[in-house]
Order: sequence, then structure tokens, then C-alpha cells
Amino acid sequence: MSVAIMDAGGDYGAVIVSGANLKIDQRVFAEEALWQGATHLVLQNEVPEALNFAAAKSARERGIEVVLNAAPTRGLSDELVSAIDILLVNAGEAEALCGIPVTSLENGRDAARALAERFSRVVVTARGDGVAVAGGGTDYAEPGHNVVLVSTHGAGDCFIGTIIASLAHAKGIEAAAANANLAAAQHVSRPKSSR
Repeated sequence: MSVAIMDAGGDYGAVIVSGANLKIDQRVFAEEALWQGATHLVLQNEVPEALNFAAAKSARERGIEVVLNAAPTRGLSDELVSAIDILLVNAGEAEALCGIPVTSLENGRDAARALAERFSRVVVTARGDGVAVAGGGTDYAEPGHNVVLVSTHGAGDCFIGTIIASLAHAKGIEAAAANANLAAAQHVSRPKSSR
């Protein structure tokens, strides 16, 4: 469970209450029905690393690509890093993992390149400045779309959902990142429901 916190400028943060995330049984990953039709597994750091590694290992044994959205940020073991096909991080997470402050698209590109020395492929979202991709023979950056910000709440989820859907439909990483960049821009500029 998480509680959304938003300021008057539309920036968003969350308070995370782990609860059920700490009770996931690794045996579930052995169930073939869980993986039926899956092309990608998206992991995040709200669960223990051992659980992420077990899930990643099971996915890779089945030819499923593993994506880590390293949020919330924490150190990652070499064992987990070796099981990740794509690292997907925002500006703050990128800085925490490689030490490069992401204050522009150019810094985002630098961070993506630095992280690609450790991860196979890396996608860095540079806030409203755009997205950078590096690794696996890719070095790509695209500026953000000029929109009127309403709220950043859910922007990361929208970005991740779109990039995975694009990859699942055989789009390359650059096209997938471009699709996600546009979808997130549209998401943050829409009036949100008050529900």
C-alpha cells in the first residue's frame, strides 16, 4: 500500500507501507500458470531482493525478459544485476545508483551510459526533460514533450506500462521509450479525477 503526496506544483511522492509485499512466497514462481503468455517481468524494490532474484531467475529460465524499476532506491547485488535485462529508473534513482545528478536530458544520457556499464540496457527518465536509453548497442535520447503539468501522480506507472506493452509488441527499445515518453506526457497533463 502507498499513500500519494502531491504539492501545489503537481510533483508527487509516496509513503510506502510494505505489509503484504513481505509475505510473498517464492514457491509461487514455480507455477507454470503464472508465466503463461508473459513476455516481460517487471520487478521493483518494494519486496526483498531475494524475492526479486527468485522471480527473475524463474522468468529467465522461461525466456521472459526481466525489467527492474529500481524504486525505492537501494543497493543491488551483482547476482540480481546479472539477472536484469533492462534497468528502468527515474532521475533520483539514477543518481542514487551511479552518482550523476540528472538535472537535464544530457545528464540523463550520461547517467544511462554510466549505468550501462553495469546493466545490459538502461532507460533513464529525466523528469520533464525526456528519456535516455543506453546499452546493448543503443545510445538514444529524446526530449520531453511540452505540456502543461497537472500532476505527476502515476507518471512512472504510465511510462513503465507503456514501455512494456511496446516491447511486448516487438517494438525496439528506442521506439518503446519514445512511446512511453509521449504517454507519460499525456498522462501528467490530463486533469485527474477527484475520486
